[in-house]
Amino acid sequence: MENKKYSVLIIDDHPLISDAYKTAFNYYSKQNEGVLFSIQTAQNCDSAFELINEFSVKEKKLDIAFLDIKLPPSKDGKILSGEDLGLKINKLLPNTKIIVSTTFNDNYRVHSIFKSLDPDGFLIKNDISPKELIEAIDTILNDPPYYSKTVVKLLRKQVANEFLLDNIDRRILYELSIGTRMKDLPTILPLSIAGIEKRKRNLKVVFNIKSVDDRELLLVAKEKGFI
Repeated sequence: MENKKYSVLIIDDHPLISDAYKTAFNYYSKQNEGVLFSIQTAQNCDSAFELINEFSVKEKKLDIAFLDIKLPPSKDGKILSGEDLGLKINKLLPNTKIIVSTTFNDNYRVHSIFKSLDPDGFLIKNDISPKELIEAIDTILNDPPYYSKTVVKLLRKQVANEFLLDNIDRRILYELSIGTRMKDLPTILPLSIAGIEKRKRNLKVVFNIKSVDDRELLLVAKEKGFI
């Protein structure tokens, strides 16, 4: 029987979780003769993007990317989370199957990730057992998509507001959260002050915030996992 080798990139800032994923891939390989995995890991946005770029430049195939959403941002502040990395993977390596794995279980956040990344797999970390990981790997390889039970429940709940955050909204929230002043934002983002104010007003509507200052907006955005 001919060996089938898959390349895998695990992006997670917790080594124990990366090891659990690796163990699951190795177990799957032992149970399925001829299926082999070549696995690389990254623990932050910079090292992950370096590897993604290398796959793209060298035209190497990346079959599966396991993607944590909450990651330390890149040093230049351009890649803020796993979601931004997922957008890079979709652009540079469009044939890669993305499995999102996150602790976020907020209905709004999950819908937002679906809309921006359209992943082949979506796991909520609290749902994950070794058995579930094996099942996820098998489904992703043979008949995607695979969604864990919490994700399925959240997807069945309609998001009341169709306005879902894009990467510019997330960038505005991030810049405000690190103390960047409004008047400096147009030098960082492709928007005027008026355009930024309009987006901020929309964000307050989305998060149902009445207060005029930004503190409550940033608190709720952090709670929901957007910053």
